[in-house]
Amino acid sequence: MTSAIQTISAIEAVNEFVIKFANVNGSGSASANELFGRAILRMGVPIGPRNIFPSNIQGLPTWYEVRVSEKGYLGRRGRVDMLVAMNPQTWKQDMAELSAGGYLFYDSTRPMPDSAFRKDVNRIGVPLTAICNATYSDARQRQLFKNIIYVGALSALLDIDPAAIEVLFGEQFKGKEALLASNKRALHLGRDWALENLDVSACRLKVRRADKIGERIFMEGNAASALGCVYGGATVCAWYPITPSSSVAEAFQANCAEFRRDPETGKARYAVVQAEDELASIGMVIGAGWNGARAFTSTSGPGVSLMTEFIGLAYFAEVPAVIINIQRGGPSTGMPTRTQQADLLACAYASNGDTKHVLLFPEDPRECFDFSADALDLADRLQTPIFVMSDLDIGMNHRLCQPLTWDDSRRYDRGKVMTAAELEAGRDFGRYLDVDGDGIPFRTLPGAHPTRGAYFTRGTTKDRYARYSEDGAVYVDNMERLLRKFETAKGLVPQPIVRPAKAATRIGALYFGSTSPAMDEALDELEADGLHVNAMRLRAFPFPKAVKDFIDAHDKVFMVEQNRDAQMRTLLTTELGVEATRLIPVLNYDGTPITGRFIRDAFARHMEAFKIVSFEKAVS
Repeated sequence: MTSAIQTISAIEAVNEFVIKFANVNGSGSASANELFGRAILRMGVPIGPRNIFPSNIQGLPTWYEVRVSEKGYLGRRGRVDMLVAMNPQTWKQDMAELSAGGYLFYDSTRPMPDSAFRKDVNRIGVPLTAICNATYSDARQRQLFKNIIYVGALSALLDIDPAAIEVLFGEQFKGKEALLASNKRALHLGRDWALENLDVSACRLKVRRADKIGERIFMEGNAASALGCVYGGATVCAWYPITPSSSVAEAFQANCAEFRRDPETGKARYAVVQAEDELASIGMVIGAGWNGARAFTSTSGPGVSLMTEFIGLAYFAEVPAVIINIQRGGPSTGMPTRTQQADLLACAYASNGDTKHVLLFPEDPRECFDFSADALDLADRLQTPIFVMSDLDIGMNHRLCQPLTWDDSRRYDRGKVMTAAELEAGRDFGRYLDVDGDGIPFRTLPGAHPTRGAYFTRGTTKDRYARYSEDGAVYVDNMERLLRKFETAKGLVPQPIVRPAKAATRIGALYFGSTSPAMDEALDELEADGLHVNAMRLRAFPFPKAVKDFIDAHDKVFMVEQNRDAQMRTLLTTELGVEATRLIPVLNYDGTPITGRFIRDAFARHMEAFKIVSFEKAVS
């Protein structure tokens, strides 16, 4: 059986295209698709992959999208240049994403009517099932190796070096030579068939070797957060499984099993507890924090909802705790396997009454590592819960980022802990006494002194010496001190980063977290069109003074975020007193990562309304 590439006006691109795999969940395609992406990476070409998977059972649709970009644009682009259509159930919707002049790669074993195809795309039919049936007798082998066969065919079409794929096989199947040989065979079955039966030059999407990776590494944000907790000194993790955060706790446990054992006895120097629910898990974290351990939990929005009672306790009793929140689509169960930035208000003000919590916003795995470690320092320093606000797009997808680094001379910031010597010397200890004017009192750790430094804490009102009180003046004194502490936090959290425009402008933009790669691309394209925007990436709440200064320096400021209700905009107007009309919301909340095109088009549309046009347009 032979097939051919049907060619019409075709997209031509070298190292700048998007390919999307449409598969059935549970078919073994995930490892093959990742293998494809990593092979391009090994050829020195940056990629931005995204795994789009169902939240429930085997058999449902799954997708894997790879953006190939020598220019280094790693955000989701939108539209697809090549579709690898392996799922008949989603054929029509997948086809709709394919750009005119793009390439449809499909299993041509069974003839299909012309009506099943779009006339403006190029067909690449490969009889994958027939090749498998002719080669393998075992049904499971036919299914699994079919994925490797299409990777082989794609390597021929796109000029991907098969040696790069074979190196990856060698790393994956080290010590399992039988699997190595069988996978190499499947790879070349597909590659050889394509070279013998297709005019591979008719596919004008190509990969060429480059040297655009540099020192960057390729990892998931959740794995980086887990490693940050190890380096940051966490010894306790209590968690309850929830997509998309579970891999944080799992990776932490795996790292601790390797690095947190006594070298002489082999005894574990850590505790990982899978609790019965989210409320129990945060309770364990708070208990560990009160006892002096560095502790964290990983969760997502529904988990935070269940934790709020204990989060309020930690805030009011002033107990260190770290919560790594991998945000997903809400409300309620929402979209468990899609990404959003929709937990901002829920986390910033978690619990009843007047609460304000510190939030950190990492943009990539490197900052997931840094901020997770920093959060443990901040929790001890501020004696309060700290949220690391990652999301599914960062947490569960591989990203290129700068290498993780650690200063071996760094010492953990345990904050204001009164020592046994200080207590013995008669130093005045008031658990909620502000002696420095920064709102942060001294604490003691259990067992520090046999007779001094003990206190009884609770979620109820108390005076400076931890004595129960319902006196209104005492309550106000304590609540105002907590505000001073929050003010102190402004100078301790990661500071915002400004990207100035190439020309003077009164238009600004604010963004944070996983919107970063899309923003970089959008700003470059706007600059190319002569539209200039100063941009600031927010990295923490509470907002440092620089954020208010940035807003005040501009007539209009775009606020880019991935939720329906413009939650970051609400935080800014509430906390900084900014006039809402000055902050223009740019919102994406369909569960897919925001694209540079979406941001660029939104900015350009508004700037046209402002009568902000390029100099070239103005004089033409």
